[in-house]
Amino acid sequence: MTSPDVLVRVATARGVTTLTLDSPHNRNALSTALMTQLLAGLGDAIADETVRAIVLDHTGPVFCSGADLKETAAAYASGTVPAGMLGDVLAAIWECPKPVLARVGGPARAGGLGLIAAADLAVCADEATFAFTEVRIGVIPAVISATVLPRLHPRAAAELYLTGDTFDGRRAAQVGLVTASVPAAELDAAVRGYCDSLVRGAPGALAGAKELLRRPGTAELRADLARLSALSTSYFLSDEGREGVTAFRGKRLTRWVAALDGGSADHAG
Repeated sequence: MTSPDVLVRVATARGVTTLTLDSPHNRNALSTALMTQLLAGLGDAIADETVRAIVLDHTGPVFCSGADLKETAAAYASGTVPAGMLGDVLAAIWECPKPVLARVGGPARAGGLGLIAAADLAVCADEATFAFTEVRIGVIPAVISATVLPRLHPRAAAELYLTGDTFDGRRAAQVGLVTASVPAAELDAAVRGYCDSLVRGAPGALAGAKELLRRPGTAELRADLARLSALSTSYFLSDEGREGVTAFRGKRLTRWVAALDGGSADHAG
């Protein structure tokens, strides 16, 4: 029986380590505990010479809902937020010398899209949905931009960042967020197919190929993530950010939406 304190399950078979986000009670939100365990799992997989590739998977219907807003709200008194740790996670995935593949069987929001973009390959179900929802709660997709913007087509990035609108798996593939989108019934077969190909590569050559792929701007990534983490924190701690997080958790409209029709921000929306 899995301990309730285990939020990232680890399994290795035939040269592939699968790291499964296992916090379905909060839709696999990026809590400090989950991110800490994910970093540990990545580190162990990197150190294991028998591992050739890594898969990011999830339990429950949601891949990852983004920042843990309950933890964020509780952390306001300390003047910091857990989202600042996300940069370390994205850097670890991006810099991992072994290929990382994200298996996305359900919705991903905000920070969850950063995980997907940080992976070398990503396969999603056609029915999966995605959204950069940050602006709707008074913050910006700062940290994840380090991995997302190199993947997205610029016009799509502008549309999706500014509107916060939801899009499906097929659109995610069209704009470059994922490698492929397939019917849900075919998702596992598609992931296995990619893994079968990845483990045929020589470990040193795979690491070298990854170096080539991330060569432009690689030296700047961690510095960029540090800057973006500070920027993200400043938005979470702003008046709009605090209002957005509080409204979302209270299932009510934010003040800026309620003001559009003169309504009250106290009713659910």
